[in-house]
Amino acid sequence: MGFSIALLVVSALLMLLVLMHKGKGGGLSDMFGGGMQSSVGGSSVAERNLDRITVVVALVWTAVIVVLGLLMKFN
Repeated sequence: MGFSIALLVVSALLMLLVLMHKGKGGGLSDMFGGGMQSSVGGSSVAERNLDRITVVVALVWTAVIVVLGLLMKFN
């Protein structure tokens, strides 16, 4: 039960973190080189920290999923 609640909390946090990221593209045109100017610029310290926090939360989310899967398999 505890891991299910942890999964809900971490999932909500991960969604919020992803939504906080600044958009970097304009759709399919960027795939073919149409928007390279906007994505080449450097990112600020806050954006890099947000990226790091998002990666850490995503790793925690993955670990919780694996633990829940193992608990379901062995119970």
